[in-house]
Formats: sequence, structure tokens, C-alpha cells
Amino acid sequence: MSASDRRVREVFIELSDTLVDDFDIIEFLDRLAARCSELLGVSACGILLADHHGVLNLVAASTEQARLVELTQLQNHEGPCLDAFTSGRPVQAGDLRDAGAQWPRFTAAAVAAGYLSVQAMPMRLRDTVLGAVNLLSEAAGPLTDDTIALGQALADAATIGIVHQRAQARQEVVTEQLQAALDSRILIEQAKGFLTHSLGLGVDQAFAVLRAYARANNRRLTDVAHDVVQGRISLRGSVEVPPA
Repeated sequence: MSASDRRVREVFIELSDTLVDDFDIIEFLDRLAARCSELLGVSACGILLADHHGVLNLVAASTEQARLVELTQLQNHEGPCLDAFTSGRPVQAGDLRDAGAQWPRFTAAAVAAGYLSVQAMPMRLRDTVLGAVNLLSEAAGPLTDDTIALGQALADAATIGIVHQRAQARQEVVTEQLQAALDSRILIEQAKGFLTHSLGLGVDQAFAVLRAYARANNRRLTDVAHDVVQGRISLRGSVEVPPA
């Protein structure tokens, strides 16, 4: 295995390491931009990622010049990354000096920054497109098929990592919400038992008193139950006891 092959393998392993407690998506995409520039032999790399509204945002760039060029795409709603994101397919311009009619503002900014060719690749997983990776080169001419294939593989690997991380985060949120619901239910049952004993009510009546007090005072049922269990309120005489 050559040194370059080993480096490619190391980068793919690095990009797969997203399921960790301290995962930071911005740091992750900064690494992706740097590794694309390193492995693909391009001058710079920029990465745009869609937010939950489907609007692209600049999240990483390997150089300040690339960052400014990528911002030009977003500000003017034109450029290879936007086309790659919308179509879900790679977009290439081998000589930006001939692409002025397609992306006039982006082309002017890119050429002024010293970039003469661009290759944009979607960050996709099946039918889902999360964003786009933009490869900028100071030399004119298209990238080789092997380079494009490796670049797309890097973008796809990063996309899979992000999707897995989001899925894990959603699962953690669902788990936390379920646990909160279970904790709330236990607290309410404790409050019902407390009221049943202290007010001499049936279980259903105790719950009705608890709920009536919460509604009358515009409070969450769980908060009222917590106060009852902690002895901060007794509810004795606070509301009319509903009939059994």
C-alpha cells in the first residue's frame, strides 16, 4: 500500500468518527474541507450545508479567500454549489473564464480571487441532499475522473456521518422526552396518593382536584404535583372536591 493510499484510508476512518460524545459538526466539516484540499490536489474547498428550512449556509472553508467566494454564491443565489445541491448531481466548470453567462457574479468573484476552475459535489445519501462541497483550483482544466470519484466519496462519507449523528441526536431527544414523561407520571401518581390520604378522597377525585387546581392557577400539572409531594401546597379547601 502506497503512502497516498494509507493517507486516504486514514482520512476515511477520521470522517467516520462522528458517534462520539463531543462531536462538533463545525470542527468535523472544517476537517473535511482541509482533507479535500490535501487529498484532491485542489487549491481550496468550501462546504455549504442546508438548515432545517432547506436554506444553504456556509459552514466551512479551507481558506479565507474560499470563504468569501462561497459567500458570494449565497448572497447572489447563484453558483455551482447551489446547482449541485438543487440537482443532486456534480457540477463542473473547467474554466471559469468561460462560465460568466452561467454564474456571472460568482464567476467574477472566483476569478478575482485567483480560481480558474471549480467542481461542486452534492452531499447526498440516497434521495436526501444535505449540502454541497465546492473544490476550487487556481489552474484551469477539469479534474480527473478518479479525483472526482474520490471527492464524491469523501462527501458521501461525511454525509453518512452527519446523518448518523443527527439520528443519534434525535434518538437521545426522544429518549429524554420519554423519560421526562415517565418521571412526570410517577410524580402525578405520588401526588394523587398523597391527596387520597390527606384529604380522604378516592384516587379519581384526588386527580380531579389536582387537575382543577392546575387549571385554575394556570400551572403545569406536573409542577403542582411536585409542590403537593414536597408539602408546599396542601390543596385542602383550595378547590371544590368533585363528586365521586
